[in-house]
Amino acid sequence: MHTPQDPTLVPVRRALISVTDKEGVAEFALALSRMGVEIVSTGGTATLLASRGVPVRGIEEVTGFPEIMHGRVKTLHPKVHGGILAVRSADEHREAMRTHGIEAIDLVCVNLYAFEQTTARPGCTRDEAVENIDIGGPSMIRSAAKNHAWVTVVTRPQDYQRVLEDMNTHGGATTQALRSELAAEAFALTSRYDAAIAAYLSPRAASEYPPLLSVTYVRSEELRYGENPHQSAALYREARREGPTIAHAEQLHGKELSYNNINDSAAALELVRALRRVEPGACGACVIKHTNPCGAALAGSAMEAIDEAIAGDPLAAFGGIVAVNATVDGPAAERMCRKDVFLEVIIAPAFTLDALAMLRARWSNVRLLAVGRELEEGEGPAQAGAEMRTIPGGLLVQQRDVRLAGADERRHAAGPPPGDEQGRVAAFLEVVGRSLLSNAVVLGGASPARKGVVRMYGGGAGQMDRLTSCRLAVEKAGPLARGAVAYSDAFFPFPDGPETLIDAGVSMIVHPGGSKRDQETLDLCQARGVTCLLTGLRHFRH
Repeated sequence: MHTPQDPTLVPVRRALISVTDKEGVAEFALALSRMGVEIVSTGGTATLLASRGVPVRGIEEVTGFPEIMHGRVKTLHPKVHGGILAVRSADEHREAMRTHGIEAIDLVCVNLYAFEQTTARPGCTRDEAVENIDIGGPSMIRSAAKNHAWVTVVTRPQDYQRVLEDMNTHGGATTQALRSELAAEAFALTSRYDAAIAAYLSPRAASEYPPLLSVTYVRSEELRYGENPHQSAALYREARREGPTIAHAEQLHGKELSYNNINDSAAALELVRALRRVEPGACGACVIKHTNPCGAALAGSAMEAIDEAIAGDPLAAFGGIVAVNATVDGPAAERMCRKDVFLEVIIAPAFTLDALAMLRARWSNVRLLAVGRELEEGEGPAQAGAEMRTIPGGLLVQQRDVRLAGADERRHAAGPPPGDEQGRVAAFLEVVGRSLLSNAVVLGGASPARKGVVRMYGGGAGQMDRLTSCRLAVEKAGPLARGAVAYSDAFFPFPDGPETLIDAGVSMIVHPGGSKRDQETLDLCQARGVTCLLTGLRHFRH
């Protein structure tokens, strides 16, 4: 019953504990028992608690019915759910409890069968998956959460201490504030659990896009603000995402990440992962500003790749974000620590100890993010997945753009045949161009300082017309435009853009083709002695 001094305090006299995740549960149960709480438990949990010296009452003693069907049926019983759901202040409910011998359950500590972990295992069969669909657990959690005016529901080991502290503070009772908070967590858990099951069981052959889309993310942290200071923001993590991500990266140094830091960092990581597909043995690096690469390179070491990426546009690189797909070592850190460099975030699979020491000494606030793998394999079609974008009143969903044109897809359409080095640059620039906002045109080629290194010379992005993108790319490249390779993320609607590139000295133009005026561009390239390759693969990014 509620205590007279505070009608919202509810003493905990009986707790039902049945967990899959056994972390800390014995210590929690023992602490409850020492506070005079009777512990009721099931199966393996009861065995564990008893072995650790916790007095336990088996669930079958409460229900008067044994666990049956390999444990499928053990808590689905009126004496369990009646004890959880009873409104203690209602005369009818109290009478029903007396009539049927139902004992009140004041705390329910339950977590669920590991469905997501089971289905994520290679070789998991459908029978295994179905057997790991928890029925009794969600039922008890939902019952307790619904009746949180009287019952405390605990679904996570990290909440054990909070509950014990609340009870210690209030003489063995819990507060309404805590019960409400835990109930919200409980319903979020069962919602996420049901969504995972629904996603697994949904027919895959019928459509990539089910008629009902259930999306579940777990809040990682609230951010200081969004894109602008007047916008609130938070970061949510995808629970089952595989591979390196910014959302799951380990921050080794620096102040907290902002919304824009996270968004730009995700773009940077995606670019350097894709560079592994262009040249698996080389180190790739990029500098990102407002989600656009202002510099990128493929080289023999992390230091060389970072140096060449910064050289792509030193002006824009100031205050930018650097990502590299290899470990940041001492020489790479030393390059970034120069006086003329200022960086917001540095992303890598890992950092050596001397590199960390140098970077931490150079900047107190630079964010150092370790994504935890050497990125040996870039992200390809098999890992495409879906991406979503909200619009007022709806949600756009599409397959992520991870496809790249193969060498056999780059069709020689005009001008001299391409050389091997030009093909290498074309593959590199497709990754960079795909990462720029449309309309996108990017120039690149061999490093003027290092043999065997390719890098971005300059790019034009996010323009309303492709001609302006060509002009900006040429302006950024400067003298390096002479002899460069140019890549466009979509076709040229008129030959004015290619003419601007050719007048600047570009030796090869790569674009998807598909315009009604393609032949005008091809004729121009043929007449001016410029190689033109058509990929047939557009890479718009809006």
